[in-house]
Amino acid sequence: MVMEVPGKMKAIRFSVFGGPEVLRLEEVPVPVPGEGEVLVRVHAAGVNPGDWQIRSGLAGDRFGLPYIPGWDVAGTVAAGGADAGFRPGDAVYGMTADSGGCAEYAVVPAGQLARKPSAATFIEAAALPQSGFTAWHALFEQGRLEPGQTVLINGAAGGVGHLAVQLARWKGARVIGTASARNERFLRELGVDEFIDYAAGMPAELAGSADLVLDTAAGGDRDWLIDALKPGGRLVPIAFGRHSAGKAAEAAVEVQEVQFPPFSSAVLDQLSSLVDEGRLHVSIDSVFPLEETAKAHVRSESRRARGKIVICVRSG
Repeated sequence: MVMEVPGKMKAIRFSVFGGPEVLRLEEVPVPVPGEGEVLVRVHAAGVNPGDWQIRSGLAGDRFGLPYIPGWDVAGTVAAGGADAGFRPGDAVYGMTADSGGCAEYAVVPAGQLARKPSAATFIEAAALPQSGFTAWHALFEQGRLEPGQTVLINGAAGGVGHLAVQLARWKGARVIGTASARNERFLRELGVDEFIDYAAGMPAELAGSADLVLDTAAGGDRDWLIDALKPGGRLVPIAFGRHSAGKAAEAAVEVQEVQFPPFSSAVLDQLSSLVDEGRLHVSIDSVFPLEETAKAHVRSESRRARGKIVICVRSG
């Protein structure tokens, strides 16, 4: 099967750092895949906090301009990838090496791409790569979660959090979820054993009950999460916040550093299996067309999304 690839494509770009208004729908050249890369005809792109943090300049000037946001993509193979077993027309999803997902075509390393779960739509698949990988690594690689242990997931209703809840349940762990009160029913339906309204603080009966705390929320004082841990427990942050080293030492718990491990399609294959088995479900907060990417950034910056925000690049 041969797919015809045009020379130009529509993409969202910004040429200066700033608010959502700097995002522009432009016509740009279609990228050309290099060795070990696959050109994906993008159907949908996931939105992550890093997208607006880069756009706003919060991440500094490490990223060159002009810049196309979007790391997570789902679509079909247009060219390349034969060495990795991909053929034109294959339905795939994955994470780009250097953004570029908010466009009609994107280049993805073959090692960061996997076949789309058959039970997932392109919208759902685009929501999964970065958040699913982050949750998997934090729970099982960095956090070393074992069956029968208790994990507290802070920010459990968010993109990473709601997937971490389901993965921890699949592992056989007891799950405590923290979020705003409006998300209690949502998290109960996902299967949390205990719910904490973070505005109300740590209930006395849950203090010292967790083997692992996964902190998905950025910024602010997170010392109250240390109170949840048993002696010898571990706090794994996936976003930068403040956790007192002195308080952790006094409680005899370990506060780990934020890690940025290399992305692996092997984890995507595991996630695909869980989706197809009905054990993992991606909750979609909202979907925006490509030309309304700015609205998606506004929604993400509000920090009120339940589940994932996705850009629909093309229907069908």
